Amino acid sequence: MKNLRIACIAFSRHVKFILFVLAALAAAEVWAQTDSLRLAYSVSGKVSDARTGKELPAVNIRVSGRQYATVSNADGVFVIKSDAPIRELVISHLGYKTVRQAVAGGEVSVRLTPDKYLLDASSIVSGDPLEIIRSARKAISGNYPLQAELLRGFYRETLQKRGRYISVTEAVIRTHKSSYLIPGYHDRTAVDKSRIIVSQRRRDTLSVKMKGGPTLPVTMDAVKKHQLLWLDFDRNLYSCEMGHPEYIDDRLQFVIHISPASEADYPLYNGTLYIDRETLAFTRIELSTDMSDPDKVTSLLLVRKPKGLRFIPKEVSFAMSYRPDGGTSRLEYLRATMSFDCDWKKRGMLTSYRLVNETVITDVLTPAVPISPEEQFRSSDIMTDKAGEFLDPAFWEDYNIIAPSESLEHAVGRLRRD
Repeated sequence: MKNLRIACIAFSRHVKFILFVLAALAAAEVWAQTDSLRLAYSVSGKVSDARTGKELPAVNIRVSGRQYATVSNADGVFVIKSDAPIRELVISHLGYKTVRQAVAGGEVSVRLTPDKYLLDASSIVSGDPLEIIRSARKAISGNYPLQAELLRGFYRETLQKRGRYISVTEAVIRTHKSSYLIPGYHDRTAVDKSRIIVSQRRRDTLSVKMKGGPTLPVTMDAVKKHQLLWLDFDRNLYSCEMGHPEYIDDRLQFVIHISPASEADYPLYNGTLYIDRETLAFTRIELSTDMSDPDKVTSLLLVRKPKGLRFIPKEVSFAMSYRPDGGTSRLEYLRATMSFDCDWKKRGMLTSYRLVNETVITDVLTPAVPISPEEQFRSSDIMTDKAGEFLDPAFWEDYNIIAPSESLEHAVGRLRRD
């Protein structure tokens, strides 16, 4: 397969992704901020459904009374670290009761119970969902940080070809975010350390990467970047419908389903908004590109492609969650998924690919030191300059990370042998 460079726009015409064909990927490593405190205490564990025993992925875990947080991996496994002894963990997940888990050693087993809250008549919400959304937008100034913050996060990008991993990229990042009252034009992300491993098979030369993937906390924060979604509401491009109330972190949520209500010259979205009933803070936003017109999606995604390539988008979806902390809601977790098929020279041999990009905010750093232009990871940058060593067992040192899942461990093992 010939080398290929494709630029595409995802989840908004204002945000771009780039697909690259590379023989190998590498990782950028820039200056890392020195920690004043080492995270010498850690707890590992596994989260499962108390009823079925099934492992639960993407569960939020945080240290009680501290800023440190992480999420469970695809196998429900997590590792979390702190600069002080960890006495209690707070574990929460959509559709489950929040658990405060006492910690007596270095390992815990957590079983979450599905949320069976009985809602009384006063809890059943009716009304105009669009007005609730508008009220939540007006309440942003009271629910989200008004001062600049410096966030540390863990970033992972995985690419699968026909269900088999062909590349894994991981990084520790810092993101400087200005007040939520200020447009995020000057928000920046820096990559402190990173590593990558890719398949060396010639037939796996197609690698896909989101343009500026580590910058997700800047480019994908829909609450702050109003132009990603809210302008379309102002233009009456969406219809809204109230869903059944849900609890997140034991707090009752408005659940509002959105769907396209009109035609636009770019794809719209189906999705669900979770809004705290008491504070009107956006707690979670899930969006999935409307695929009813594949040609429209393709024309939006592909800026340019080589002659003879047929590109068929299958899914472009996003999820982001925000966590209340002392009266302020902060960005907590982001996930972007892109699935597509490629047919080179229309041979009728479709090859499927799936790209998953996720970021978890693990810590709030003080002071909120701005990120300089020299260390900024720009949306046009590619993590190919300085590859980290994937074999180093101490690579992550004191950082909170998403523990690799069993499938990823097997994938990395295979990639090393290729």
